Amino acid sequence: MRLLSSVSWVPFSVASSTPKAAAPYMQLWIGATNLRMDKKGEEGKEPSAKAREAIVEFMPEVHQMQQLVATETSGGWEKCWEQGVTPWDLGRPTPIILHLHQTGALPKGRALVPGCGSGYDVVAMACSERHVVGLDFSHTAIEKAIELSSSLPNSSYFTFLKADFFTWFFCAIEPEMRSRWACKVQEMLKPDGELLTLIFPISDHVGGPPYKVSVSDYEEVLHPMGFKAVTIVDNELAIGARKGREKFGRWRRDTTQSLL
Repeated sequence: MRLLSSVSWVPFSVASSTPKAAAPYMQLWIGATNLRMDKKGEEGKEPSAKAREAIVEFMPEVHQMQQLVATETSGGWEKCWEQGVTPWDLGRPTPIILHLHQTGALPKGRALVPGCGSGYDVVAMACSERHVVGLDFSHTAIEKAIELSSSLPNSSYFTFLKADFFTWFFCAIEPEMRSRWACKVQEMLKPDGELLTLIFPISDHVGGPPYKVSVSDYEEVLHPMGFKAVTIVDNELAIGARKGREKFGRWRRDTTQSLL
C-alpha cells in the first residue's frame, strides 16, 4: 500500500485489524487535510483577547469547529459533520492529489485514505488500475461520501468505511499521539512502501486542531520507524491560503538499516 497523510503515501502489509475491504495489499494511504487557518499566535503564548476576536472574525468556521471538538470529546468531529462545520472540506479533490493522478505519478494497486471526509480524493484517484478505500471517523461523513459518489461511473473502484483508529490527519490528532500514528504507518505498510505527506499548517500558531506542524515533527516520529525523506518541497499547487505554509514530502523506509 502507499499512504498519503496530511498527506501520506506507502505500500504496506495490512494488519489483522485492517478492514477486509482494504486487505490484503494497499498501494496508497492518503489523508490530507484542507483546513484553512491564516492567523498565527505567538510561539508558546496564548493569543490576547483582541487577537482571539480577530481570529474568530476572520475564520469563524474554524473557531466553531474547535469549540465543537473541545466540548464534545467523544463526538466532536461527528457534530462538525452533522452541523456542516467542515472548514477542511474544499468541495473538490485536493489539487496536488488530482495532479499526481492525472500525470501518472500515483502508484497503481490498492489505496487507503484515512480521514477521507466527503471522499473527493478517493473518487479522484479511483480507476481500473487503482482501488481506493476511504475511511472516516464520522458516520455522517461516510454517508455523504457514499451519497455523492454512488452513481459515478468509477464507483466499482472505491469503497467507503467508517473506522475509528487513526483515521484523522497528522495535524488533527493531538501532538502527543503522533508517535502512535507513525507506529501504525510502520505496522501497516509494506517494507518497500512510500509515504507521501502534505505537511500543513507550517506555522507558529497556538492550539488546534489543526495543530502546527513542521518537517522536523514528521522526522521525529518517522525516523525511529525506519522512514527517511526522499524529497521535501514546497507544494506549488497549494490553495491560496496555504501557499508558503505547506510542503509535499515523499518518505521511504531506509533499507540500509535492515542490511546492517
